[in-house]
Amino acid sequence: MGTVLLLVLSVIVVAVVVTGLVRAGRREARAERSRLAEEARRQARRSLDEVWAMDDRRFEEYVAELCRRDGCTDVRRVGGAGDLGADVTGRLPDGRRVVIQCKRYAKHRTVGSRDLQTFNGTARAEHRADVPVFVASCVFTRPARDFAARHDLVLIDVNLLGFWNSGTPLTSFLDLDIGRSGTNRRLHPDRD
Repeated sequence: MGTVLLLVLSVIVVAVVVTGLVRAGRREARAERSRLAEEARRQARRSLDEVWAMDDRRFEEYVAELCRRDGCTDVRRVGGAGDLGADVTGRLPDGRRVVIQCKRYAKHRTVGSRDLQTFNGTARAEHRADVPVFVASCVFTRPARDFAARHDLVLIDVNLLGFWNSGTPLTSFLDLDIGRSGTNRRLHPDRD
């Protein structure tokens, strides 16, 4: 009887110790996932701070680099005086012609529908875009988003730019419902 009792107590002690170790391991794994997620947010923030510090030409080159990374071909930065709304051109991996307008604004600014109307007027007619894309380092106004949805323009605002920068491929943004996604609230200039 004493041996059986000792065996049962040993099993209980081992079970308690193992349960404690498993719980501690789970807590440690959750803490590590949380730490990694926070580090990813800090890294994306540093990257976006770098974007806001770029000049217009460097921002266009940055967007062209992201296109190349995602398998686009014939990518060229063509922005400058007289570019007629095309800052970057190229071909998507499936062969469609992409024309990109870039606006590197301060984070507290917005892009309105007037800029999109101008781009829409030249992207397809002048540059033969199959996929017109407007990339901004800030957010788009609600009227701008509504206009883009009606005219099949792809919008990449500061939030999506963070995802693109972090490895999400350009093609993932092509079928988003612009009218229902994102935000049109300005970021405060001093807020992270």
